[in-house]
Amino acid sequence: MVKTITKNNKTYFICQECNFAYKDKETAAKCENWCRKNHSCNMEITKYAVEI
Repeated sequence: MVKTITKNNKTYFICQECNFAYKDKETAAKCENWCRKNHSCNMEITKYAVEI
């Protein structure tokens, strides 16, 4: 389940498997599903990660 946090009045969605942050819930969910299934990160998904 994707975690939601707010920082500096912006909402971010966190993959609970690898803790990468995303601006949209759909990408965070894709990341979390991939991480859980493959025990690794997918570069095509993580390129959308943001630093918070």
